[in-house]
Amino acid sequence: MHLYWKRNLVILWIGVLFCSMAYSVSIPFLPIFLNTEMGVNDHLELWSGIAFGVTFLASALIAPFWGSLADKYGRKPMLIRSGFSLAVLYLICAFVTDPYVFVGVRLFQGLLSGFIPAAIALVGTGSPEEKTGYALGIMATAGATGSIIGPLIGGVVSHYYGNRNAFFFSAALVLVSALIATFGAREDSFKGTSTRSHVRDDIKEAIANRPLCFLLILAGLSTFSVMILEPLITVYVLEMGVDRSRASLSSGIVFSAVGIAAVLMAPRWGRIGGRTGFAHVLLIGLIGSGIGNILQFFVTNFVGFGALRFGYGLFYASVMPAINAMTVEVTKPEFRGRAFSLSQSATQLATMAGPLIGGMLGSWMPIRWIFVLNGGILLLAALLLWAKGKNVFPVSARKNVTDQDIHSAG
Repeated sequence: MHLYWKRNLVILWIGVLFCSMAYSVSIPFLPIFLNTEMGVNDHLELWSGIAFGVTFLASALIAPFWGSLADKYGRKPMLIRSGFSLAVLYLICAFVTDPYVFVGVRLFQGLLSGFIPAAIALVGTGSPEEKTGYALGIMATAGATGSIIGPLIGGVVSHYYGNRNAFFFSAALVLVSALIATFGAREDSFKGTSTRSHVRDDIKEAIANRPLCFLLILAGLSTFSVMILEPLITVYVLEMGVDRSRASLSSGIVFSAVGIAAVLMAPRWGRIGGRTGFAHVLLIGLIGSGIGNILQFFVTNFVGFGALRFGYGLFYASVMPAINAMTVEVTKPEFRGRAFSLSQSATQLATMAGPLIGGMLGSWMPIRWIFVLNGGILLLAALLLWAKGKNVFPVSARKNVTDQDIHSAG
């Protein structure tokens, strides 16, 4: 299968890009869609939160089940299943007129999701060992690029053609992802498990695997650190004195700064991790992200804030690719589909909980202090990795870092 790893990398990068774009084309406009197309006027914030969160909750709960099927039947069938299912569900969203039905469709989107983790598992398992970090770093740029381009396209489509047509556009994008996976991805050498495992047994096996358990915690924690600030960035930009008429544009620039930094640095972090060890890269990423968050406490102008967010993104770009690469290294091939699904559960739960807790904290304390709290959590994670890494992770995942390694890494 290693003969096809470059082909798979290119094809699945495009698939993940389109799938990520499909999500970000329509999701930022959920409150507007509920208000203007479904007549939700009372408790709009609550309806928006439920419609947003139910997908991630369902995805987190069902992901281990899809992971067990991936390890029995292959990652490519999961790509096809998820891609075509999501295309149909996005299409249904374009016709829904009742908010209760809309929430139900969003629930099924979570239950039938899994394209991106299946793509990551296929790339991570199918790439040569010395190229795994590079390949997963490249894959990380697909999601980041989609999250940058998607809202821009969604804004244009919604403005000129209406909110419902944004869902048509999302359906078309996911359909392209499904077709690409169907006719382009290769998984010739897959050897599945003889029987499908039970989720309870998978969780027990993951808990018994100390390195994997540690990585699942770090995956959830790092995602939480991003999502806790999701509902607060726009408010913080307004507190800096940015005019309300430019608040959406200014906030979009700040959000995009992190994504642009990830696109620039994720592949490079992957190469460095392949040479010096991914635990080393993960440690640097957590420390840099933590310090970058804390420094935002001291910034009082928009330009400086945007610059710091970009700098933070340069370090955060290393975190998820390193976690994914280390997940490959600490799990057996026959368990990797389930491992990445459990990682998806952790990140989806964090994606759901982050905005809720961030909103509550934002109402209790000044937003600038949340940056300090967030940075402190990431630095604590880095400290735990530094203190426990030698005992938890195998040598292949961390490697001894020499001056020559650092010099060769650039």
